[in-house]
Amino acid sequence: MEKSMADKVIAITGASSGIGEATARLLARSGAKLVLGARRMERLNALVADIEAQGGAAIALRLDVTDRAETQAYIGAAVERFGRIDVLVNNAGIMKLAPLAEAKQDDWDRMIDVNLRGALNGIAAALPHMMKQQSGHIIMVGSTSGHRVAPMNGVYAATKFAIRALAESIRIEGGSSVRSTLISPGATHTELVENIDHPMIREALASRMADALPVDSIARAIAYAIEQPHEVDVSEVLVRPLKLKD
Repeated sequence: MEKSMADKVIAITGASSGIGEATARLLARSGAKLVLGARRMERLNALVADIEAQGGAAIALRLDVTDRAETQAYIGAAVERFGRIDVLVNNAGIMKLAPLAEAKQDDWDRMIDVNLRGALNGIAAALPHMMKQQSGHIIMVGSTSGHRVAPMNGVYAATKFAIRALAESIRIEGGSSVRSTLISPGATHTELVENIDHPMIREALASRMADALPVDSIARAIAYAIEQPHEVDVSEVLVRPLKLKD
């Protein structure tokens, strides 16, 4: 019998802000048991306190997704605490935009480490448990940049194109046991823009934020995919702001 949301153990990476935090709050209200991971423990602990104050169930664990051992321990703690892992929301990510000719290789390496290797570490930690228990769901948070390359975002887009490939690989290799969903947000109110160092690009993106999506919109898309019956695999959802046509 398909579990209700209240029966699901859901791990969310990058849960201390933005899409991860909004998803945690929404799923907690539906009764899911949450395992929240991020580096900023102060914010993560405050989120767990809020969830518990409203009757929800969540634990916070420090998580640097680029660290293989830490990611294994994170998923292992979920299994040890709750006996299983039903959903992994691979959400942690960073965005550094600049012209390729500026050769900001440190930024390139960081995006590859967090966006791609971090997602792979999550898959490596969670997928064997899901195959063993013969059920599970991995949600990959991508981007519309994984569908269309724009000026200044080539390396970021490359990591998100790779996320699309991984989501499809999970779908193919998971058989009838493991579901895979790619959530591709367009412009969304998160900290990604604030963390862009290039002044011209940061200013251009900031000017679009009035028409960007609230993070709750992406959280609802994630919840929609999770809530479907086990035989339904929502393979991909693109969520774009109505007023921004890129």
